[in-house]
Amino acid sequence: MNTEWALGELDNVITMTVMTNDSRSGPGYVSISTTSSTAASDTDVTKQAQVVEKILDRVVPAWRTEIELSPINRWTRHREAAIRAREELVREHEVRENLGENAPELSAAELYPWVWSGARSLWQSGHYREAVEGTIKKLNAETQNKVGRRDVSETDLFKQAFSLDEPKPGKARLRRMTDDGSDTYRSVQRGAMMFAEGVFAGIRNPLTHEANQELSEQEALEYLAALSVPARWVDASDMEAAS
Repeated sequence: MNTEWALGELDNVITMTVMTNDSRSGPGYVSISTTSSTAASDTDVTKQAQVVEKILDRVVPAWRTEIELSPINRWTRHREAAIRAREELVREHEVRENLGENAPELSAAELYPWVWSGARSLWQSGHYREAVEGTIKKLNAETQNKVGRRDVSETDLFKQAFSLDEPKPGKARLRRMTDDGSDTYRSVQRGAMMFAEGVFAGIRNPLTHEANQELSEQEALEYLAALSVPARWVDASDMEAAS
């Protein structure tokens, strides 16, 4: 999340929802009733709320149910939630350090671009298993595109693409590093093949055979992180075609 941007949007809605007293007082006036309104018009607050609600959903997910809605004004819940969210963002680092949870976080949107582009729409609608499957399909398709092949896929595709064998007509190879004949070269090529085999055997196959079993958000995030590794390797590798 772009924290600086989020804080600006929250500040805007906090300022816009300041309550003002509409009663009239002074010489010649007798106050019969008191009404209140927000500093900005209801239309303007509505526009700002469209964006702010997405921030609130990320920072204080239960704001719609945990914060009481005052009968005075429809925006009181948004205002309190925005104030809470702002404080959460500003003091997030401090809280983690003092509560002993200063561990790094992993965001799906910051994984390798192929991964998030394959998962985004399904992930945002809560379909985590389908999001992982979409990423696997994206990884397979991008790898096929890189080596120019449609005749093989998944495990076999990666085995052939990262093979130590010389390229053949119609069977290009991917090289994670220059072939200098070293053990390191052989290791990284073999590692790419074995890692991909594990991905398809341990993630893709169970998801296909257990179609009714949903994944938790945490499980799906861990799977996406695993898929990000071969995606990065494929995209960063040099292609070697038969001469």
